[in-house]
Amino acid sequence: QFTVNFTVTNLLYTSAFGDPNSKKFIATKKTLGYLVDPLLQKSSIGPAYLGCKVMAFRSKKDRDDTGVDAICSYRDEPSDPKFNSVTIYHELSNMTNGITQLGHYSLNSQSLYING
Repeated sequence: QFTVNFTVTNLLYTSAFGDPNSKKFIATKKTLGYLVDPLLQKSSIGPAYLGCKVMAFRSKKDRDDTGVDAICSYRDEPSDPKFNSVTIYHELSNMTNGITQLGHYSLNSQSLYING
């Protein structure tokens, strides 16, 4: 497993993001999953990539921005591509226009963090 964290600058943080059972949390989690999944499928670990799950949203910049914390999984078989957080970071950076755009969401270009 590895973590992916980033900040969305055009998504106002609301208290509903603190409740994993709220409609807003669930809908936003699904939307972000639909946007992140294809990028990691196209990355160097694509063949081994199993999926990401948004675990939490955080308030950033006095609730103007929303931080996203996701846990992603991949197979670690000898025949699968090896996970390299630096490589994945650069690939995601390239696929998000320099960490500025994810679908209709704007990203803080300094916010992408990948930990493996």
